[in-house]
Amino acid sequence: MNQEQFDKIKNGKGFIAALDQSGGSTPKALLGYGVEEDQYQNDDEMFQLVHDMRTRIVTSPSFTSDKVLGAILFEQTMDREVEGKHTGDYLADKGIVPFLKIDKGLAEQKDGVQLMKPMPELEELLARANDHKIFGTKMRSNILEFNKEGIDKVVEQQFDVAKQIIARDLVPIIEPEVNINAENKAEIEAYLADVIKAHLDELKEDQYVMLKLTIPTNVNQYEALANHPNVIRVVALSGGYSREHANEVLKTNHNLIASFSRALINDLRVSQSDEEFDKILGATIDSIYDASVNKVEA
Repeated sequence: MNQEQFDKIKNGKGFIAALDQSGGSTPKALLGYGVEEDQYQNDDEMFQLVHDMRTRIVTSPSFTSDKVLGAILFEQTMDREVEGKHTGDYLADKGIVPFLKIDKGLAEQKDGVQLMKPMPELEELLARANDHKIFGTKMRSNILEFNKEGIDKVVEQQFDVAKQIIARDLVPIIEPEVNINAENKAEIEAYLADVIKAHLDELKEDQYVMLKLTIPTNVNQYEALANHPNVIRVVALSGGYSREHANEVLKTNHNLIASFSRALINDLRVSQSDEEFDKILGATIDSIYDASVNKVEA
């Protein structure tokens, strides 16, 4: 583990950019960017276009380590190059810590949740992540209902895989997303926090994780998790909230920084000039940075 990167993620001021749209979410991401589906003929062309979009983001003068602590990449983004370097190396040289999305999507809903699909090639992927100097990983589950059995299964699966990742000297970002439209969202989050803490308490002293959680209904719901000795940082997903609303509620949670995806790229378009693109991206980064760093009372 890179100690300098560890310290930056744990103590640095800023947020983590989620640039990890993949598979089924890629066409939607490209459409939002202004690239229609008839502009590519196959997956290779599609993934090249989304890599071009990500390259434009990470090479922007606005995308700097002063405000962006880290960036989460899709597997194909890790394997591709930016300005002659593998993407993880490019980011690391820029002072931005690279993470890798490792999950293969969500299973069918059962017991009010969606577990992660099996990852039979995980060991090989983690070995490649080590080769590409990736610091950590990210994996997402989905919680839609207040079903204790389902939530227990989500957290158990996340921590089982997290231990496999830690054994590869990588830091796992555990992401049991709570759907923002779920009934009893606050009750789900309170129970989720207790279950996560129970699993954290079972980790060894040198087993570190990060948590990526939906911005909670009850302010500072995850403060105890953020202060746990095995947690490096707790980051928040935007979860479908508008950037303005996500920033507003994030500011009131003193123990959270952002790890936004859609809220980061929603206003970017392929048709924008470089000057306009950089200006819009810079303003977006400034607003997310401010919500992550400058906190207010609820």
